[in-house]
Amino acid sequence: MRAARYHEYGGTETLMIEDVPEPHPGPDEIRIRVAAAGVNPVDWKVRNGSARDVIPVELPAIPGRDAVGVVDEIGDEVRGVSIGDRVFGLGGITGATAELAVLSAWAPASAAWSDEEAAGAGLAAVTALGGLEVFGSLKGRTLLVEGAAGGVGSAAVEIAVAQGATVIGTAGEHNHAFLTALGARATAYGTGLAERVLALAPDGIDFVLDTAASGSLSDLVAIVGDPTRVSTIADHVNAPRLGTHLVNARNDSALLATAGELGRQGLYTPRIERSYPLEQIAEAHAFSERGHVRGKVVVRI
Repeated sequence: MRAARYHEYGGTETLMIEDVPEPHPGPDEIRIRVAAAGVNPVDWKVRNGSARDVIPVELPAIPGRDAVGVVDEIGDEVRGVSIGDRVFGLGGITGATAELAVLSAWAPASAAWSDEEAAGAGLAAVTALGGLEVFGSLKGRTLLVEGAAGGVGSAAVEIAVAQGATVIGTAGEHNHAFLTALGARATAYGTGLAERVLALAPDGIDFVLDTAASGSLSDLVAIVGDPTRVSTIADHVNAPRLGTHLVNARNDSALLATAGELGRQGLYTPRIERSYPLEQIAEAHAFSERGHVRGKVVVRI
């Protein structure tokens, strides 16, 4: 099969398209014929070696963790899915940007989603849902999302709005119309945030989700007044010190199913800023590495 692969840690120049052996699922896994795969910050952090101390991988490696496609092989212990089903989901830290990929968590892909949208849903949705679930019910509550225009942030905005929350999202001014379209009240991040949030939510903020790791976590705790009402999916350094929730993405089929159902209902649509063919995997990684992606970057296989 054809796949993107790198043989050593380094820049985007290490990425190449190669013929590689086909993977096969374990007893509780499935294999899909990939239509599109997501590009996430973890992909290039693993590739360039900056994450090797916490996420070591065996080289050569195929980048990518989430993908969408049609099931073509099923592990012996798997039930509830059939050959030919269109699913989206998550595999290991690597392996998704290929013609065939093994998934350990999956759910039906909403028919309302294009392949590109479904490819962008997996990791963003489970991360957002994991970051929000620590708060319990959001109905009637006010949520502040720091870094709301990115892949996880934009997913969290739509999901929280669907759950009945009032959402305030921070982003650069050029992304404010985007956040408004998602259902959030937009404001700028940075100095003076507490005053801007107070103007938008005079009755206060109930919960905060930080997706940015921009150094603002202590300020976010001060805004809400209680570290247990703050969740971060990004600031691994300051969360333990401050006592906030620290949430890592997990391969959870139930969370994927929740996202897929919201998609079916028209309440969550993964936002794709750029889509690249497999042959342009290096350009896709480079664009993601520059930061400030609005929504997601995906690769079409």
